[in-house]
Amino acid sequence: MISEAFTGQKHVMCRACHAHCGLIVDFEDGVPVKTHGDKDNPEFEGYSCIKGRQLANYHSFDTRLLTSYTGMKHGEKQAVHWRDAARDIAARLERIVEEHGPDSVASYVGTFGYNNVNAHAFMLALMDAIGSTSVYDSVTIDQPGKGIARALIGPWLAGAPRVGDWDGLMLIGTNPVVSMNGGLGMNPAKKLHDAKKRGMQLIVIDPRVTDSARQADIHLQCRPGQDPILLGAIAKVVINEELYDKDFVAGDVDGFEALKKAVQPFDAGPAADRAGVAAEDIVRAARMYGSWKKASISGGTGTNMSGGGNITEYLNLALTSIMGHWLREGDLNRRTGVFTKPAPPIAATPGPIPAWGFGRKLHSRDLEQSISGMPTSALPDEILTPGDKQVKALICLGGNPMLAWPDQLKTFEAMKALDLLVCIDPRMSKTAELADYVIAPKLHYEVHGNTAAPEIYGGFGAGWGFENNYAQASLPIMKSPEGSDLCEEYQFIHALASEMGKTIKVKSWALLAHPDEREEKATAFPPGEAPDPISAWSASLNGCPADIAKLYEDEEVRKGKIVEAQALLVQPKPAGWEGKLSVGNAAMMEELSEYAARLGEPVEDGEFPFRMIGRRMTAIHNSNWHEDPVQRKRVPHHPAFMNPADMESLGLSEDQPIELESARAFISCVAKADKTVRAGCVSTPHSWGTNPDEKEDPLGEGGNTGRLSFNDRDFDKRTGIPLMSAIPIRVRAKQANAELEAAE
Repeated sequence: MISEAFTGQKHVMCRACHAHCGLIVDFEDGVPVKTHGDKDNPEFEGYSCIKGRQLANYHSFDTRLLTSYTGMKHGEKQAVHWRDAARDIAARLERIVEEHGPDSVASYVGTFGYNNVNAHAFMLALMDAIGSTSVYDSVTIDQPGKGIARALIGPWLAGAPRVGDWDGLMLIGTNPVVSMNGGLGMNPAKKLHDAKKRGMQLIVIDPRVTDSARQADIHLQCRPGQDPILLGAIAKVVINEELYDKDFVAGDVDGFEALKKAVQPFDAGPAADRAGVAAEDIVRAARMYGSWKKASISGGTGTNMSGGGNITEYLNLALTSIMGHWLREGDLNRRTGVFTKPAPPIAATPGPIPAWGFGRKLHSRDLEQSISGMPTSALPDEILTPGDKQVKALICLGGNPMLAWPDQLKTFEAMKALDLLVCIDPRMSKTAELADYVIAPKLHYEVHGNTAAPEIYGGFGAGWGFENNYAQASLPIMKSPEGSDLCEEYQFIHALASEMGKTIKVKSWALLAHPDEREEKATAFPPGEAPDPISAWSASLNGCPADIAKLYEDEEVRKGKIVEAQALLVQPKPAGWEGKLSVGNAAMMEELSEYAARLGEPVEDGEFPFRMIGRRMTAIHNSNWHEDPVQRKRVPHHPAFMNPADMESLGLSEDQPIELESARAFISCVAKADKTVRAGCVSTPHSWGTNPDEKEDPLGEGGNTGRLSFNDRDFDKRTGIPLMSAIPIRVRAKQANAELEAAE
């Protein structure tokens, strides 16, 4: 912690997103005056974005909560000490559990909670202590197909080749240069630049000419929602022209004949017509992909939110598997873990595991828990539908359902219907405005942090997390504001459990690949004083290769360091090993056949001829801190990016307020000409907007894209995710005195 007179620099880990870049904060007389990337950081090499460079300023915004509040739901907002709030909330939870059972209490962990793995671990432990299985998070409304696909294919224990070894990369509905999310690992812009310089080829499938697509050797600028059809056509060429690795398939792959049969309907011509691209470009992409010896495919929110996320992610891994794009016997695995204990580096798979059919079923709809979690999009139905497991209380950690969930209109009714709504949030979010309590936590630079989260994300596959044993463990570098009443999230959760008289058992994120050991090494915290931050982190990461306390003591690790460890030689598959990668799963082949049935059929535009597609922006967060003047100067309004030809045909001008209308409702945005957007698409940042009972201002916060969707139409039957992108809409100039009712 710095003194009030400190002038100099402090190293810190950014927490603006999951990437956790290494930063330096310049102080003058104890006040942060500038934040910039650390050029000496071995992983990020000086990279930083505008969001991270503004992070210190968030601490002093007027909109930051310096104490907790209660009574917002009833318009009687008043300050409350967080410990008093914990006592009151505990009493209300106990009454709800007694009357309605433990599953009537639900938790939701959003993006900022998901990146705070310490608080997340304590939240899960609280729910276990209560006995509730109503545990929800953002995965099933983000990229749930990844978990489904990995389970059905089976994990390859040795892992995947490093970015620096790839001959090629295929990106589908993802733009890692902006999102920092998958495909290229950390510092993706530099990694892509370096990879292209040494000759790596790049294929991009995306309706926009994204920052990544600009560097592509082949860009299939397709209609949104057609990714499974394109991949089916690519797979057919790869298989029929025998471009795959026959030896690897023979020894380590099961279901090849089923996959081969399933892709036969996907001729390049009909696939091209359906996807709106050239048939010869599909064939070129397939042959290019089939020539790569070490490569990767990465999908993102674009494909997962547009329908068909499961089958798209499954085909990604199926292609990876028949090409043999995995580490093999004798290769080196340099990712030996700092905060996580990896699986043994064996050139083998245990085989597929169940992706659904094992967990909690919803009482309101025919949906159930999957390997990706509980279906968050259906949580409003669990709240609104009477029954034995009707949710009566919701605790939100680092999430903002009112702006992040699909079907905002139903979400609004659900939030109002709760007997108890608690938000842990540093701002009075749109969800907190409807809450009974909002608990104000300490902010980024006032707490301990480390790079466990991105290391854990490395389990998603190639191009995720760190490729080296990189670690940064940040100490607090700022004091909480004088006179504030703040706590760390985990401290509040422990206080809540203590008030309920419950011991919580924190399970380690470090042992996700070792479930039995994870259960055995759970750390118990009885009622009483909360553990100190190092003890809390040590519990959340118990069993990891490093000593957590010593990492925080290491001055070099505080700056960001490659922790030396011997690279592991990938071992051969043991004799008698039976597991194989499964590329012909019956349920996935059935989904693929549903897309095959669409070949030859026109894409129906009907009364909604455009498709709304979501996007992230470099210059501003999607869902929070829009009050930052530096970011807002760059993005002053909620933009709806359109192809100039579309704007001209509709008679729209630059910066004109417009309305995007779906079958559900309409929202207000500002038209922005963007020739990189495919004609017929409107590219709009998600998680903006206001609550439905507030007047929309297109020149302010604009509209919430979740309002355009139904949560119970066009949804995935495994994860519940509905269309959150590729939503059919029509576009018009903004009308005066418009209402929010559905268009139909």
